[in-house]
Amino acid sequence: MEGAPTAETASDLLPSAHAHFKERRYETAEELYSRFIDNCACSGTGSCRDLATAFNNRGQIKYLRVDFYEAMDDYTAAIEAQPDFEVPYYNRGLILYRLGFFDEALRDFRKVLELNPNFQDAALSLKQTIHDKEEKLKRNY
Repeated sequence: MEGAPTAETASDLLPSAHAHFKERRYETAEELYSRFIDNCACSGTGSCRDLATAFNNRGQIKYLRVDFYEAMDDYTAAIEAQPDFEVPYYNRGLILYRLGFFDEALRDFRKVLELNPNFQDAALSLKQTIHDKEEKLKRNY
């Protein structure tokens, strides 16, 4: 089948995707992450951490495009692939916060801190979310 990744090229997809992501060549990175994800889903190969990282990074690309709901789908898939990976909880929490879903954002930020108590950005985001939720309740909207 022409165009299908071979076993050799499949193992190169993730490092290549990471390299494009780092260089901010997001369109190519997204395509490579998608191919890696599809290859893992079809063959059952790849570590859970690699699959979770691919979903998380593809979610970051979608976040940068302001495709928040698609990004959250990828963050959720990353969490499902590796439930103890705190970064996608944090990323999903940021989107939930931006969309005004404070209770859901609070759950994600608390989960991050349960997994990694030293995650300072999550601690700050948790405090800000609590503050903004209280302000929203005071204003009755």
